[in-house]
Parts: sequence; structure tokens; C-alpha cells
Amino acid sequence: MARPVTNSAFEGLLLAAGYGNAHAAFARQLNHAGRNEGTWRYDAASVYWWLRGRRPGDHVQAAMAETLARKLGRSVAVTELGFGAPDSIGICVYPASVDGAIDTAEQIWTRLARHLNQQASGVFDSGKALEAALGWRYDLSDEAVSRNGLQQVTSTDVQSLYALADHFTDLDRRHGSGSPRTRAVMADLLVRQVAPMLHGTYTDVVGRDLMRAAATLSGQLAFMSYDAGEHAMAQHHVTLGLRLAKAAGDRLYGAHLLANLATQAVFLGHAREAARLVEAAIDGAGRAPAAVLARLHATAATAYGQSGERRACQLALTKAERALDRTGTDHGPRWVAYFSPAHLAGAAVRCLGDLHLHAEALGHATEALNLGSKNTRTRALHTALIAVTHARAGDTDAACIWASKTGQRAAGIQSARVQQRVRELAKTLGSQQASPQVNEVLHTLAALPAAP
Repeated sequence: MARPVTNSAFEGLLLAAGYGNAHAAFARQLNHAGRNEGTWRYDAASVYWWLRGRRPGDHVQAAMAETLARKLGRSVAVTELGFGAPDSIGICVYPASVDGAIDTAEQIWTRLARHLNQQASGVFDSGKALEAALGWRYDLSDEAVSRNGLQQVTSTDVQSLYALADHFTDLDRRHGSGSPRTRAVMADLLVRQVAPMLHGTYTDVVGRDLMRAAATLSGQLAFMSYDAGEHAMAQHHVTLGLRLAKAAGDRLYGAHLLANLATQAVFLGHAREAARLVEAAIDGAGRAPAAVLARLHATAATAYGQSGERRACQLALTKAERALDRTGTDHGPRWVAYFSPAHLAGAAVRCLGDLHLHAEALGHATEALNLGSKNTRTRALHTALIAVTHARAGDTDAACIWASKTGQRAAGIQSARVQQRVRELAKTLGSQQASPQVNEVLHTLAALPAAP
């Protein structure tokens, strides 16, 4: 069933210019009008989405106005097109084409750079998340992504983007993403350097690597936005990353991003949707390296645990453990190198605790803290999770000991997720306020500074 038209102004102009039933013809004329910008591949599907809320880039709108003006015999202002202000990115839709993904990237990166401090990104849309999963899994692959634009892009240029992604990943794991400063630097990088590269000139081989690098940066920014509590913005970036990974032909990184989306859904309490998302990721990953499968099945376990599916949860944990045992000779892509037995153990504490199997969950506590020095935020998250699990198991003394450690390890980390887990811990301990020990711990937790 077709979606209703939401941009009636644009629809009216198309009708007046004779393109009401000729969307493909309009797209061809638009591609011709924008030839100085590079090779555009807009088609009838692009027009369909523009009529239903997607906002093309400013340069595309200028070419639209030019195309319509020739047919109408009068000047057409860009403001007549009905796409609204540049700061409005509309609904979170999986881009239908590579050109659509590039336009979307430019829009949301610009919006983030301009309004990073406003913290008004909306809410997570689980329905749109599932639509993105279907698009990534079942849409046809892109035959070509080469482009003729204004800036030559080389393999060396692309490799520098991976180095920058590694830098931001390290900052995120050490300090959290609650402060907008790191995200501001990253947003500026994307707007000023990466967007022009996407609009540049590159071969198909270089273009696919560029799409992969852009997907990596967008995926990292998505995770940072999620950690900062900006859930709609995080969803926009991971959806964009999925489309760019599709263009790159990198199904493994796409599966990783989809699992990140599932992790966000679990955090927000959308357990069943999270399970469907990670199931699509596992299905799309196919015969993946063991490390990738371990990460995906661990994410599935957390989704099943939250939804109360005990058998599915325990089976997913077993699959993750077996896959992790095979990683000695099968390390997988560089981006999954972070996933360790400690990360799997943390997932086990989480999902088994959700199933009220507290003793079994706490059996993974020691391993969950066997983390590298760079994983400062994960150590704080796991410590708080262990404290919560002790409290729910009825062991107040142990809960207080671990809560004190949480206060120490959470200090200085700017992360909405860490703050949420600290609040969860305080709430769980709150029923024991008669205990002086509990009161002291609650006072310590309450004194932790909030992220700016």
C-alpha cells in the first residue's frame, strides 16, 4: 500500500509542470540539470520518497527548481518546493538509493553540527528500525557507486577516514559520549570533509571503500549519540550507516550496525523488536567469522532475556560461547576486535538477571570485569550491573560493596547509559534505606555528576 503524500507543495508543482504521472521523466531531467555536480542516479523511487517527506540536499533542490522553471516558463523559488528548513530531516527512512544516502548524510550531519546542544532529537521508532532491517536485508545490491564530482577521491583519502574512526572510538570507550564536545568535532569532520568526498569523483572500487568508511564513521557517531541519550539521532545515523554499508557491499558491518540498533532497542525496552532486528542481522551475516557471530548471538541473548524467552536466551548464549571459542584462528574484521569474553560475560549477567536467574548470572561476574584498560565505560556499566544483580538476589551487603565500586568507576565518565544504570541501582537499593550502609551508598551515587 502506497504511503500518503506529505509534501503537497512539491506534488502541485509536479502536476503543473506535467510530471504528475511522469516521475521517472522528472528524475531524468533532474539528473541532467545536476550534471555539473557529478553523476546523479535519481529515479521514480526518489520522487516517491521526496513526496513523502524525505528532504533532498540544497544543491538537489536548486536543480529541482531549475527543472520545474523550464517546464513552467517562470522562475521557481526553492522555498516553493515544500521541503522546509534545512534543520528538519523528517522521518527516519532507509534511503532507497546511494544518492539518497549521500543527501541524507549531508542533511543529518549538518543538523547535528548546528544543533548539538539542543538535545531535542525525538524518540526511537521501532517500526522504522524494522523497516530499515528489511531494506538492508532484502533490497537489491547496488550495481555501481562510481561518481563524477568536483573533488578527486583516492584510496589514501579513504584510509585516513578509518584512522579518524579509530580515534573517536577510543575516546568514546575511555570517556563516554555524554559531553557534546567530542561529537561536535566529529560532526564538523563529517560536514566539512566526508560529505564533499561522497559528492566527489571516484571509481567503483574506491567508492565502495569510501562508503564503508563513511558507514564506519556514521555507525560510530550513532553509538555515541545513543550513549549520550540522543536516541532518534542515533537511529538516523545507524540507518544511514546501514545504507552506506549496503552500498559498500559489506554485509558483515551492516549486520554489526543492525545489532547496535538492537542493543539500543533493548536499552529502551523494545525487547521483541530488538530480537527481530538481531535475527535479521544474523541471517544477513551468513557464514560470518566466529568473532562476528559471537557478538551477534550475545546481542540476541540480551533481547531474549529481556522478553522473558528463557530457552532462546540460553541457546543464544551457548552459540555465542562456542563462536568465541573459535576466534583463536578466526579474528574477523578489525571493528569486532573489541568483543572479548568479558563482553560476552557482561551480556550473560544482563540477560540471565532479566530471567531472574541471579546465581547463574553472578557466575559470570568475575569474567565480566576482565576488560582492557581502554574499556573504562564498559567496566563501569558491568560493575553497576553486578551490583544491581546482587541487590535483586537479596544480598544487600554485596550489593553495597559493588555499588561503592560503581561510584568510583563511574566518576568522570560522561554517559547517559552509565547514569541510567546508576539510577537503576539506586532504585533497587532504595527499598533498604533503613540500613546505614545503604544510605551511605545512595548518598555516594547521588553525588555523581550528571553529563552536560
